[in-house]
Amino acid sequence: MLDTLANAFALFASIDNVIVLFIGVVVGTVVGAIPGMTTPMAVALTLPFTFSMPPVTGILLLLGVYKGGIYGGSITAILINAPGTPAASCTVLDGYPLARKGQARRALDIALYASCVADFISNISLILFAGILASFALKFQSPEVFTLVVFSLTIIAGVSGDQLLKGLGSAGLGLLLATVGLDLLYGTNRFVFGDVNLMSGLNFIPVLIGLFAVPEIINYFVKNDVELEQSKLAGIGATWNDFKSCLKSIIRGSFIGVILGAVPGIGGAPSAFLSYSEARRTSKNKANFGKGEIEGVAAAEAGNNGVAGATMIPLLALGIPGDIITAIILGAFMIHGLRPGPLMFQQNIDLIYAIFIGIMLSSFYLLIVGKASIRIISKIADIPQRVLFPIVLILCVFGAYAVNNSTYDVGVMLVMGLVGYAMLKLAIPAAPFLIAFILGPLLEDNFRQSLTISRGDYSIFFSSTICWVFWGLTALTVGLLIWQRVGSVKTEVPLS
Repeated sequence: MLDTLANAFALFASIDNVIVLFIGVVVGTVVGAIPGMTTPMAVALTLPFTFSMPPVTGILLLLGVYKGGIYGGSITAILINAPGTPAASCTVLDGYPLARKGQARRALDIALYASCVADFISNISLILFAGILASFALKFQSPEVFTLVVFSLTIIAGVSGDQLLKGLGSAGLGLLLATVGLDLLYGTNRFVFGDVNLMSGLNFIPVLIGLFAVPEIINYFVKNDVELEQSKLAGIGATWNDFKSCLKSIIRGSFIGVILGAVPGIGGAPSAFLSYSEARRTSKNKANFGKGEIEGVAAAEAGNNGVAGATMIPLLALGIPGDIITAIILGAFMIHGLRPGPLMFQQNIDLIYAIFIGIMLSSFYLLIVGKASIRIISKIADIPQRVLFPIVLILCVFGAYAVNNSTYDVGVMLVMGLVGYAMLKLAIPAAPFLIAFILGPLLEDNFRQSLTISRGDYSIFFSSTICWVFWGLTALTVGLLIWQRVGSVKTEVPLS
């Protein structure tokens, strides 16, 4: 074992690896902070640069971009209500309200600290439990994923606050729009109305930008209130007490991210929302969630960053990519003549441990790059909104167009902006819509695949211990929600 570690350190310990990993984190942070420039896009564009590099150097460059990109999405989510990445879509719920209160630096700091802690825990989990978690992830077939998504949908009640009926209506609209496009099982068109652009469905990035960023811009120009013209100072950074108060949610969110990240196909956004929901459920300040609660920012960032290292678990241990980004990284391995999986642990164990060393260093780099970027980028919060919002609108249009180089996506963003503005004026929460839109395809596809496998036998959803665990958690969560609602109603009834 000591020989293996010595060989791995010798393989990693070159100035090229150290510099390239740092460059990757910087590039990922910058790209992640640009709305529409997704992390998979950044990793894919970086891939050709790795062709002439040694295997360890090339893979560490891609991992650096991956790590930086996931954190970078939180920057614009907090400052301008435009998540740079889908995984940061939960961060806007409390991050942007904090920025509006003049606490942008505080929100950015706690997002960074939560990201680094979660990334570190995720990396440790990857190193220590790759084999165990990978074998656990293999047990997730269509029925298990379906019951997991059903449990995750209970988050909707948690993020709806006091507007439960409006939240359910918002989620229903999200599920409806998630069905637009080509039916993957039978190949039929649904709700396309003869428009070929809708056959691929509504792209997530234009919907995300339209739902959160555009309504704020419309509201500003419609209201044109003098109060909104005032500069919102970035404020002071997060304190040690802030970090201590959020630590429990950060650790819990990190492990939620690790578990969900090890399951192929889940991704960072559901993990962030589940972490956020659990933080709200157990918090003493649950009424403040959605209005500018620092713990909400920490929980969301811990959830999505906890996924980063865990998605590498099925890739390295089994050769199965956990998401789009690890699929690209799998391609990088294969370009260098390597095939991740059990044999790789026998034949190239030195290389794997060299990658592990680099992954641990990436958490340290993330802290350095994040602190530097906060000092510079948080100054955006000091720009008067009459100057800032036109710039944000240009970035939104660019971000929506950049996904597929399509003006149609810009149109989708603008339409969703009008929908988001209507929801804002009617006090309909946008988060349930987003959760349902993300989880809807997962729910439907795994439901139908399960019934295809079982030939219509619904007992397949109760065929494993994992299914029963998630059904139990769903029942428990719903029961607690009902109990809380009934309890709150009783306290509001005046005594005679």
